[in-house]
Amino acid sequence: MDEMIYLDELVSRYPALEQVKDSVKEVYQILRDCFASGHKLLVAGNGGSGADSEHIVGELMKGFVKKRPVSGEMARKLEEMDPEAGKALAGKLQGGLPSIALTGHPGLSTAFLNDVDGLMVYAQQIYGYGQEGDVFLGISTSGNAANIHYGTVAARALGMKVVGLTGKDGGKLAQYADKAIIVPEQETYKIQELHLPIYHTLCLMLEEHFF
Repeated sequence: MDEMIYLDELVSRYPALEQVKDSVKEVYQILRDCFASGHKLLVAGNGGSGADSEHIVGELMKGFVKKRPVSGEMARKLEEMDPEAGKALAGKLQGGLPSIALTGHPGLSTAFLNDVDGLMVYAQQIYGYGQEGDVFLGISTSGNAANIHYGTVAARALGMKVVGLTGKDGGKLAQYADKAIIVPEQETYKIQELHLPIYHTLCLMLEEHFF
């Protein structure tokens, strides 16, 4: 199936998103090229957007609507390592697109907050994990979250691509990102309500392409 079918379905279900259809397509292409070249995605946000970061990684790192079975070669290698455990692993492991939510490391985050600067926790992780060719997805309803901006600057300095999910006028995130999806809402909860179907669509498109 053509992955663009999911994009058409998105705008048919959410007509308000017709105006960001091209932006969603461009972000999809950036993510597709990242994974195709063997690189990874780093994701971060605050509050509800932090929860969205974890949600996105959950859809990318395991089967979403497809089962994504391991290859025959991988199944063979697993069973060579341990016939019993390998068979169980081969039957249940699922293909993943390498993604990390920067919200999920409380030991590191609280140590850096206590010892250095809490607003730079995401930037520190990007500096540690990030490599040229990777992508940073920043989620900020206003586009002006300071920790997301610091992360964006660090990512760009490393040669990473930056994409954003935002609202209102897009804020700093839209100014510094390679591409931002700016949903046509002003209130935080309404922006977040439109972010979810967008990132679900991106995950569906990526899964269709790679699996």
